[in-house]
Formats: sequence, C-alpha cells, structure tokens
Amino acid sequence: MLVYIFFIIGFIFLIKGADFLVDGASSIARRLNISDLVIGLTVVAFGTSTPELFVNIIASFKGNTDIAIGNVVGSNIANVFLILGVSSIIYPLAVTKGSVWKEIPFSLLAAIVLFVVANDQLLDGSQLSDLTRIDGLVFLSFFIIFIYYTFSIATRIEGMEEHVPAKQYGWALSFLYIILGLIGLTLGGKWIVDGAVALATKFGMSESLVGLTIVAVGTSLPELATSAVAAYKRNVEIAVGNVVGSNIFNIFFVLSISAIIKPLPFQIKNNLDIGVVILSSLLLFLFMFTGKKRSLDRWEGLIFLVCYGVYVAYLVFTD
Repeated sequence: MLVYIFFIIGFIFLIKGADFLVDGASSIARRLNISDLVIGLTVVAFGTSTPELFVNIIASFKGNTDIAIGNVVGSNIANVFLILGVSSIIYPLAVTKGSVWKEIPFSLLAAIVLFVVANDQLLDGSQLSDLTRIDGLVFLSFFIIFIYYTFSIATRIEGMEEHVPAKQYGWALSFLYIILGLIGLTLGGKWIVDGAVALATKFGMSESLVGLTIVAVGTSLPELATSAVAAYKRNVEIAVGNVVGSNIFNIFFVLSISAIIKPLPFQIKNNLDIGVVILSSLLLFLFMFTGKKRSLDRWEGLIFLVCYGVYVAYLVFTD
C-alpha cells in the first residue's frame, strides 16, 4: 500500500521539481549570458536523465539487461513522440537553426551508433551481440565530443528572445531552485517507477515490456514535466534542448556507464525498438521543414502522439 501512496506523491514532487529546475536554469542562463538551449542541452538534460541513470546502474548490477536497455530505448522514444508531442500541443516549439542542423542530427547519430555497436551478430556473424565495456568507452567518447560542442555554442541565440520571458533570480536562489528541482525530479521519478513496476508485476507483464513502457515512461516523466512546464512558460529552447539533450545523454552517457559496469547482452528483437528511435529522430528532423519552418507545430505534435500510441499498443499486443 505504501508504494502506491508514494506513487501519487511522486507526481507532486515531479511537477514542482520541474518548475524549480526550469526557473533556476533559465535564471543562470541569463546571468551567464548564454542561451537557454545550452542550459537545456546540459544542466536540465542531465538532471532529468538522472532517473534513467539511477535505474540503469541498479539494473546493470542486478543483471536485469532487458530493463537496462529497454529503459534507455523506451525513454528516447517517449521523449520525442510523447514529450515533444505534448509540449508542442501546449505551445508550438520554435527551434534554432543550430538545433535543426546539429543537435537533432547528433541525437539521430546516437541512435544509429547504438544500432551498429549492438549488432555484432547481425553485421559480422558473431555468436553473441553485446554492448561491451569497449562499446561503453566509445559511447563515452561521443559524449565528451557532445559536451565540448555544447559549450562552444554558449552564447545567446539571436531571434529567440521573444520565446524566452525575462525572469532572473540571485545566484543563491537560482542554484537552490536547481538543487530542489533535481531532488524533486529524482525522488518523484523513483517513487513513480517503483509504484508502476509494482502494478506491472501484479498484472504479469514481461521484464522487457516493463522496461520499454512502464520504466521508460516513468523515468521520462521528469523530461515530460520539465518540457511541458517550459513550453507553458514559453521557454521553448529548454523544452526542445531538454529532450534532444536527454536522448543524447541516455545513449552516450547512461548506456556507456551501464555497459562499463557490466556488459549488456543484446537481443535481435530489440532492433525494432532501436528502429523506432531512429524513426522518431528522423521525423523530428523532417518536421523542421514542414508547416512553419524550424518549428514543431501542434498538428505535428499530434502525429507524434498517434505514433507513440500505435507503438505502445504494438508492444502490449505482441508481449
């Protein structure tokens, strides 16, 4: 009974944590005269990816590889189809030229690299397909490149001011908001995942399905809360940067740490899910050139939500 009570309380912590994190991160961005996009791609993206990291570290130590891989892959699918879908319906998301040609393609590259390194059995006829410690170090190298690039664009982006309301706090209060936000997101995400897994176990779902749906959506709730709040407040750079940054963090950092702790066996059937990750990133890129250019419009967000509904329905019916 207690786990279900915390499940409900977790949502309160999650929403309020996202509110604090967006306000604190935006304030620091203005004080340092850097763009909200950079903050979204780094501080906010890493903060909202801590539930994925936490779940994967535990899953790796316990040998629950289906949950470890399914959590990251499922979270990345939910990040684009569910989170950007909901956020763009709340408020159309304007995207910078740099995001269109650099950050979004980088997240697509992350998915493609995951497909390549995980398919030893398919590509070169090996007996087994594993995400090895070497693969983890390769992911980590890509992650370092991403961080280096992110700080190289740490200047305010022209033409985005109308989408970012002016709101600035003192240094101490800004950092306090970020700390409270991260605590709220982490605790809220953990309690929601614990409750969701308990519910899933009660109904006899497989570990793979739990990882791709319940755990993936549960650990993506911080991204959903943060991006939805950011969209509502018209901090669209944070809304988009948070999702794109989280997808890159999830593959190049969370999976790298998981694989370094313990190699992760990979099943060929998981290629379908990686294919959906690639599709989601590709659609996000293509939608930048339909309707209003460099913007994710409400009708495009609706398509994302339909895609996610179809994907989840397929998982449930084929489990």
